Amino acid sequence: MKEKIPYIKVPPPGPKAKKLLERDEKVISPSYVRFYPLVLERAYGCILEDVDGNKYIDFNSGLAVMSVGHSHPKVVEAVKSQVEKLIHYSNTDFYYEESVALAEKLVEITPGNFEKKVFYGNSGAEAVEAAFKLVRWHTRKPRMLAFIGAFHGRTFGALSFTASKPVQRKFFAPLVPGVTHVPYPYCFRCPFRQEFPECNFWCIDFIKEFVLEKYVPAEEVAAIIFEPIQGEGGYVVPPEGYFQRLKKICDEYGILMIDDEIQAGMGRTGKWFAIEHWGIEPDVITVAKAIASGFPLGAAIARAEIMNWERGAHASTFGGNPISCRAALAVIDIIEKENLLENAAKLGDYIIKRFNEFKEDHPIIGDVRGKGLMIGIEFIKDAETKEPAKKEANEIMMRSWKQGVAVVTCGISTLRIMPPLTITKELVDAGIEIIFKNIIEVEKESNIK
Repeated sequence: MKEKIPYIKVPPPGPKAKKLLERDEKVISPSYVRFYPLVLERAYGCILEDVDGNKYIDFNSGLAVMSVGHSHPKVVEAVKSQVEKLIHYSNTDFYYEESVALAEKLVEITPGNFEKKVFYGNSGAEAVEAAFKLVRWHTRKPRMLAFIGAFHGRTFGALSFTASKPVQRKFFAPLVPGVTHVPYPYCFRCPFRQEFPECNFWCIDFIKEFVLEKYVPAEEVAAIIFEPIQGEGGYVVPPEGYFQRLKKICDEYGILMIDDEIQAGMGRTGKWFAIEHWGIEPDVITVAKAIASGFPLGAAIARAEIMNWERGAHASTFGGNPISCRAALAVIDIIEKENLLENAAKLGDYIIKRFNEFKEDHPIIGDVRGKGLMIGIEFIKDAETKEPAKKEANEIMMRSWKQGVAVVTCGISTLRIMPPLTITKELVDAGIEIIFKNIIEVEKESNIK
C-alpha cells in the first residue's frame, strides 16, 4: 500500500515531543533558533518522522544540508565501511587517502581552470575563518569588504562579516576590525530606492565612488566576501551582470573574491556552485552544509598560488575526518549519477512558475525569486510600501509545518523552499498545495488586498 505523505497522526507537538521539549529546556543553550517544536525520530529520502509518528515532507533539507536526501544508501554504506576501517587520526598531523581523494574531486568540480588547494574544517563558519585568515596571510592586507544582509557564521571572524540580523551581533562587540559592509543588490528592496535596470548598477558604483575612493584605501583591502545568493538575508538573487561588474572592480584594485557557497553550493541551484550562473571564477570558495550529508565538514578551496601559507599557519584537528570525507565523496557521486543538478534546475523552474502564477491573485506575495531549489517567497502587507508581512510569513510557516510540510523562513518575511535535490514532482506538488492553502487563509485573515 502506498505511504500517505504527509501524515499527521496527532497535532504537533505531540505528547512524546512535549516531554523532550521539557528536558531540552533544562539543559540545552537557549541561544539556538528553533523555528518550531519539531522533534525528529528518523528521516528517509525526503520524509521526516517525529517521535509521535507524524510524517512531513522536508522542504528545508535540515537547513540546506541533506541535499541527497536522508540516509541515502550510498552514504550509509560509505560511512559504515569507513567506520570499520579508520575513524580518526588527525589530517592536520598525518595523512590519509580519503581527504586527498575528496580534495581532488573538489578541485575538479569548483569553477576555475587553474591549480587549487583545499583546507578542511568542520563547519561553514570554520571554512569562512580559514578563508579570512588565508587572504590576510597571502596579501598582508588588513581590510575586508562584506555585504549588508550577509550571513557567514557566528564565530568571531565569520560574525564580523555577518550582517543579517542585529541579534547575531548584539553584545559581542568589538568584533574583528577592518571589515566594511556595503549594500547587497536586493532589487526588490533597493537600499538606494532605485529600480533595475534603470539604476545602471548604482550599488556597484557606490562601492567604487563612496567606499574605495572616499574612506577605505583599496590598496589595504585583501578581499571581498559574498554569497552568490544571500541565504539568511532573504534568498536574495542579484540581477544579471552584477557579479561581472563586481569582478571588474576587484580586478582594478587587486581585491580577491571569496565566494561563500555554504548554503548555495553543492548543486542547490542546479549547478555545482551558484556563482557558475554568472560565469565568475572566484579566488576562494567556501563549502560546508550539503557537502557531507550531515557529517561535520567544511572546506576552503583556493587558487594554489593564494594558498601558499607556511606549515602551522592554520590547522584543524578534526577537519578532513575520513568518515566525513567518505560521506562527501558519496554525495558527489550521487549528485553526478542520479542527475540531481538537472532535477534541481527542472523542479526549481517548475516551483517558481507555480508561485508566480499564484502570486497574480495574491497580493500578500511581493516577490518570488531563486535558482534551482533555492527559492524565496517574500510576503508583504502593502504592494506600494512593500511593508514586510513578518507575522504572516511566520504564521504560514507554522501552519504548513502542523499540516505536514517542514518549511522555514529567512530574511524578514521570506519563506524559503529548499527541499533535497532528490525530491519528486509528486512531493513538490503535495507540499506546494498545503503552502498555497495557508497563504490564502492568512491573507484573508490579515485583510491583505
